[in-house]
Amino acid sequence: MNIAPVAYRYARSLMELAQEKGVLAGVHGDMQLVATTCSSSRELRTLLNSPVVKADKKDRILDQVFAAKVGQLTAAFMGVLVRKGRERLLPDVAAAFNELYKIHKNIVVAQVASAVPLNETARSKVLAIAEKQHPGKSIELVEKVDAELIGGVSIRIGDELYDGSVSRRLSDLRREFSKNPYIPSI
Repeated sequence: MNIAPVAYRYARSLMELAQEKGVLAGVHGDMQLVATTCSSSRELRTLLNSPVVKADKKDRILDQVFAAKVGQLTAAFMGVLVRKGRERLLPDVAAAFNELYKIHKNIVVAQVASAVPLNETARSKVLAIAEKQHPGKSIELVEKVDAELIGGVSIRIGDELYDGSVSRRLSDLRREFSKNPYIPSI
């Protein structure tokens, strides 16, 4: 996901303020909720991006959607975004905040795609690989089942990709066979 650089500035400001007030964990939970809600609600994203809807109406709607679910600091922050005309950045700010929080807490995300759900043995092997590559950091495992892999697993940790899937091996074989200089005589 591409996150706008300005979203990181807002997220960093919110993070510093949350640390100063001692409510970082609560704001992190709030931002996770905001990110999930924005990603699952097309109507909310359309509202946030709409130039037709006035700022005070957007502020009231956001207040109703997140009324008793977010803390006071998060609600005030969303109000500031709306007043500054930056409400369309709310999903990006929430995603940026979650990334910054993970960096702050030394959490590394390992995304695992497999053809079938992982069992405990495979899960522990993936965790061992991730811990070996990133010693001293906490590992958050995100699993995804992708039948197109045919078999094996694909592990993405940050910018690193370990692809041990059958579909990748077949792709490599196709590429090698396409380089074959053999020309059959007819």
